[in-house]
Amino acid sequence: MPVQIHPVGGYGEVGRNMTAIRVDDEVVICDMGIHVSNYIHLTDHEDLQDISIKQLHEAEAIPDDATIDDWKDNVLAIMPTHAHLDHVAAIPFLAKNYDCPVIATPFTIELLKANLQNEKIQIPNRLQKVNPNAKIRLSKNIEVEFINITHSTPQSVMIAIHTKYGTIIYANDFKFDYTPTLGQKPNINRLKEIGNGKVLAVISECLYANEHIKMPSEAMARDMLREVMYNTDNKNNLIVVTTFSSHIARLKSIIECGKKLNRKILFLGRSMSKYVYAAENANIVNFTKDIELVKYSSKIQKRLKKIAPKDRKKYILVITGHQAEAKATLSKIAYGDLKFKFLPQDQLIFASKVIPTQENIQNYAKLIKKLKTQRIRIFEKIHISGHAGREDLRDLLQMTKPKYIIPSHGEKHMEEGMKSLALEMGYKPNQVKMLVNNQRITLK
Repeated sequence: MPVQIHPVGGYGEVGRNMTAIRVDDEVVICDMGIHVSNYIHLTDHEDLQDISIKQLHEAEAIPDDATIDDWKDNVLAIMPTHAHLDHVAAIPFLAKNYDCPVIATPFTIELLKANLQNEKIQIPNRLQKVNPNAKIRLSKNIEVEFINITHSTPQSVMIAIHTKYGTIIYANDFKFDYTPTLGQKPNINRLKEIGNGKVLAVISECLYANEHIKMPSEAMARDMLREVMYNTDNKNNLIVVTTFSSHIARLKSIIECGKKLNRKILFLGRSMSKYVYAAENANIVNFTKDIELVKYSSKIQKRLKKIAPKDRKKYILVITGHQAEAKATLSKIAYGDLKFKFLPQDQLIFASKVIPTQENIQNYAKLIKKLKTQRIRIFEKIHISGHAGREDLRDLLQMTKPKYIIPSHGEKHMEEGMKSLALEMGYKPNQVKMLVNNQRITLK
């Protein structure tokens, strides 16, 4: 059967997601992302920079797409599933290698445009917007469908690649959130329709395949935020929240809390600015009517100086830096690089979870130790993941009934967790394809 899968990046690792799928003589690419930790280690910041491809490859920060040079002339489209850096941020560096459009949902395209504009990077590829649940015919033999799904950034999709040999479903990243705080519910009915004996393979994330849970709704994270912000004694203190800039639903909940507390809400940082404007340009939210947005460090310094000591209790600051990034606003305040100090009893809320790399864990522990010396109140793990738990993954497989299962976007023990789930569900070992980067396989 002439369907081949080539895992370019994101297999046996968390990041650098990129998968090439060949159907007869035509190829589609799903995702084209960076390895965030490796990229930050190279550049000391998550913002994209005009840096040499050689440096990026040597740092293992982007996928090694030279391994699909023999497919390069046959690529019909590059299709990122959502706007997270580990799925979209290698496009400015690699897309020019392919004479094809980049096709994605409006928010993802707006974020990509912002990255390109901010760093003055140009690519020749046409940027094509498609709405969630839309279908596009790429050729006589390939139709793709962008199935709406829930994740921790707006307009995330699973990509169904419909061919005469069956459908390949690319499911990086997702969870089944039936009470989302922003956007539509996952399109479960469509997944079940496709799963009526038509699915050749599911390529699925497996980050939490060993966690015997159904991942809770983002509505629970909103409730956790409300509990901290409404039901602790903060009437005379500054409130600071740090979270993922791309998590527009979480930012929406923070704004709702801030308005109820009758506080002025400041969003500080380049990353915050980039994602908020992308969401507004995609007509998802209208945050700027309720907040003040300050982008650059020099302007952040000036704005913070305008907050009089007696007025601190009137503000909520929403800032970057929850992963203890050295150049983020939180680290600059904590280590004195900004002339603005936390005061005893100020509240700092981490509406996030540390991405569990060794470097992140060490930097975060150092930051928390420093913050504790400033006698502030720290609230950690006010967060619900946007990734599937084991029971979400089970539901996906039950809905779609694939012939083959390909774990991706996970370290080896996570991929093994996905395999154990499949075997538990009655799949045979040869139906679970445990791939490593650049291990091309043919599905028969």
